[in-house]
Amino acid sequence: MPAAAMRTPPKAIRNSMRRMMVLRTIMPIIIMMMTTIAMTSIAITIIIMAIPMLMTTSKTPLAEHRSGMKQAEAAALYRLMTWLSPAFPVGAFSYSSGIEWAVEAGDIVDAASLRDWLASMLADGAGFCDGVLLCHAHRAASSHDEAALRDTAELASAFVPSRERQLETSTQGRAFIEIARTAWNCEGLDAMISCCDGAIVYPVAVGLVSAAHAIPLAPTMHAFLHALASNWISAGARLVPLGQTDSQRVLALLEPIVVATGRRALDASLDDLGSATFRADLAGMRHETQYTRLFRS
Repeated sequence: MPAAAMRTPPKAIRNSMRRMMVLRTIMPIIIMMMTTIAMTSIAITIIIMAIPMLMTTSKTPLAEHRSGMKQAEAAALYRLMTWLSPAFPVGAFSYSSGIEWAVEAGDIVDAASLRDWLASMLADGAGFCDGVLLCHAHRAASSHDEAALRDTAELASAFVPSRERQLETSTQGRAFIEIARTAWNCEGLDAMISCCDGAIVYPVAVGLVSAAHAIPLAPTMHAFLHALASNWISAGARLVPLGQTDSQRVLALLEPIVVATGRRALDASLDDLGSATFRADLAGMRHETQYTRLFRS
């Protein structure tokens, strides 16, 4: 075979070589395009799967909001927190309910003895009695039973065991009523107040105003007893004295007493009124003639 013929490949071979060169040129481009398409497909799949998850996440706060308190419940909580806060100006900080004399006499000397004293006052003394009176005032006002409301207010005023306790509860009741009429007046409140026809002591005032604002009885009861216990602890902390942490420990230890007292008061009749805290009643009476005093009761 001539040498020239050997150097020149046949036409078929030349075409095959051209195709191979073209494939070598475009193959990387094809691979790149396929990779891009695959990655795009994966990204689209991820987005499609993520959209329901994102929608669920965005709906969660809305769902929690819808399952939370209703507007009336939120308003009731707001008012109770305001009315029974230490910042509400009824002058509760200036009364100790006889605790000042108990500290001077040595009955209360530390956090443990303060807790025991207050547990008795809550369960068997002024706490339970005030809770019962609040309960019946609230029910009478809610049912527009003027006679029952008047009788409850009169009984509550007469039930106080000492002159200074009378001053304490009647002064706070009057302040509570006046502030409620000025800042938190509502339809029917004035009529309820006028039908009492006399002094309105503190627990009756709280029950009456809460009923006028259609605030349920149970949360009103527990908020009132919590405020009562907190004020007593505040007085004891200043008199013993106690630190803030010890004061909070006492309040935490009194939680089951407050809850149980509130439940008993909700189920009690006016015939169940009565106390067995003789030492606390004597402390209130002795405080009237105590030589040096920081508190008014």
